[in-house]
Amino acid sequence: MSDKIKVLLIDDHSVVREGLRLLLELDNRLIVCGEAATLNEGINMIGELKPHVVLLDFKLPDGDGISGCISIKNIFPDIKIIILTAYTEDHLVLEAIRSGVDGYLLKNVEADELVKTIISVYEGESVLDSSVTDIIFNNIKKEKTSSAEDSLLSSKEKEILKMLSLGKTNKEIGAALYISEKTVRNYVSNIFKKINVSNRTEAAAYWIRNRDIK
Repeated sequence: MSDKIKVLLIDDHSVVREGLRLLLELDNRLIVCGEAATLNEGINMIGELKPHVVLLDFKLPDGDGISGCISIKNIFPDIKIIILTAYTEDHLVLEAIRSGVDGYLLKNVEADELVKTIISVYEGESVLDSSVTDIIFNNIKKEKTSSAEDSLLSSKEKEILKMLSLGKTNKEIGAALYISEKTVRNYVSNIFKKINVSNRTEAAAYWIRNRDIK
């Protein structure tokens, strides 16, 4: 049993969790090590159960898949996360990818495809539901310049981006760096332009993906 891939289910519907458990454990390579009905409950369970893969519902009572992925990756960067959802909106798919998810599947996925995706993600691959891949291809041009943006950030901007990703407000950042709140706002606006994001959630996701930039 120790060599099985441990999966944690985070979904607020008990019937869905039970169905997923029964389905996944039909494959002798997988074991469901725990179930959580809320994001906070799930995060608390990760430290104790040490799952390899988290199967994360997009809409939860205390958060969504994007904020959930950011929170989990901040604390447990090596955990693999697959969002399981009914949402196909462009901006949600893109924000989920920016948040660091390893897989994005729709809830109508076939059982064998779900199992295959869990194993692929565990082995280090990134997997998208085939129905949302066009969204990514349509946005490739917009993302092409992002890899070159790191060198454009000053040390001060990188410091502010890191604090922003930790949930600090402009006022808190200003107090820590001994600059005015207005100056922080200007910095944040400039950072957003440089790394091609439009909000703090996307900026936090960017920092998670690029936390090792010098």
